Amino acid sequence: MTSTTDLIHFNLFEMNCVGHIQHGLWRHPANNRHRYTDIGYWTDLARLLERGLFDAVFLADVVGLYDRYQGGPDTAIREAVQVPANDPLLLVPAMAAVTEHLGFAVTFSTTYEPPFAHARRMSTLDHLTKGRVAWNVVTSYLRGAARNFGLDDEIEHDLRYEIAEEYLEVLYKLWEGSWEDGAVVRDRERAVYTDPAKVHPIDHVGKHFRVAGPHLSEPSPQRTPVIYQAGNSERGKDFAARHAEAIFTGAPTLAELREEIADIGRRAAGHGRDPGHVKVFPGASVIVGRTEEEAAAKVAELQRYIRPEGFLAQRGSGIDFAAYDPDDRIDDLVARGGDFTERAVRHLVGRDLRVRDVLGSIGRVGQGPLFASGTPGQVADEIERWADETGAAGFNLMQYLSPGTAEDFVELVVPELQRRGRYRTSYDDTTLRERLLGPGLHRLPDTHPGAAFRDFR
Repeated sequence: MTSTTDLIHFNLFEMNCVGHIQHGLWRHPANNRHRYTDIGYWTDLARLLERGLFDAVFLADVVGLYDRYQGGPDTAIREAVQVPANDPLLLVPAMAAVTEHLGFAVTFSTTYEPPFAHARRMSTLDHLTKGRVAWNVVTSYLRGAARNFGLDDEIEHDLRYEIAEEYLEVLYKLWEGSWEDGAVVRDRERAVYTDPAKVHPIDHVGKHFRVAGPHLSEPSPQRTPVIYQAGNSERGKDFAARHAEAIFTGAPTLAELREEIADIGRRAAGHGRDPGHVKVFPGASVIVGRTEEEAAAKVAELQRYIRPEGFLAQRGSGIDFAAYDPDDRIDDLVARGGDFTERAVRHLVGRDLRVRDVLGSIGRVGQGPLFASGTPGQVADEIERWADETGAAGFNLMQYLSPGTAEDFVELVVPELQRRGRYRTSYDDTTLRERLLGPGLHRLPDTHPGAAFRDFR
């Protein structure tokens, strides 16, 4: 019998926009991306994912434009590269209202907006969803985002993480320590809703924030939402190992991904945490058909609509590769410096790649080690292999067509994985954290750094 630890978990990777990851496919006649402003699009998607027993929908976000490619934002705007884009948090109540179990991981940056208001928003969502909310912590790397919030340029990388550390300290104080257990008594006879002796200001005074408190929200089912993170730099990986309970990552090969996941576990242990409380979810792409021929036809059709320009604007964070000699080595370009971010070139450095290699791969359907195409059995074989060879807890499923990609996965792949004992056959009535970490763990585990703020006074 397959144990629950052998189950493979899935989130759907989404964004409240037209063009999220697969650029150009908004033009496909079967795609519904243009309906992203329609609440029915999101409620239909939520029902579909719950029918497919997904863990959560993972909602990405940006607060600036991709404006480095060809000297400005025109390509991103024209190609709908994550613009137009709406707020992800406002989708959650609508999707939660039509589901009972589906989780919601929402992206929000620690760099530009103060922590007190965010604490209340997340507590509100955790209440409304009965403990189904996660927060994907990002620090925002686009320079356009910095300018949108009154800065001349983006804040230096390590300083953003320094701010994020203090941001989380403030939130842990508000979520975990400001209201004691049992503070809410609802005593009608004495006319006491909350015991004032059990509600405390946090009086935080730090380098970046001053927050008096107390928290305005009473404790929600999880108190602290499940913490997601996706940092890939050394500072980002250490931040994730210290705080995250679910990590979105990737690597050029399965062997490198396996080492990345093992490294996260070592780092988490180094922070005194149980590595089993840090789940890794790489991004995966699946195209499935009832026959090999049907799957191959889907791949070919998708390729017709892919727009490499969109990938250059977004995935390259604006590097205009076409402006360089095709024989130039990427490592040499990085060594010389230029108007591109570390994030843009990190995955290319040290692989002896030339510009022609990058240009030849951009916009090709089926890239990367976590791509599978074929029949349900063939796709399930690959998914099992990915999980078993890397130690990933599960995967963030990328969409090509909305909702077609998810529909195909739910109708064809989920039943096959269930037959193999690798996918849940029903939900337990638990919080999102318990679904990830185990029964009874609806709050932060004692080894998590946030737990130390339950009694910070």
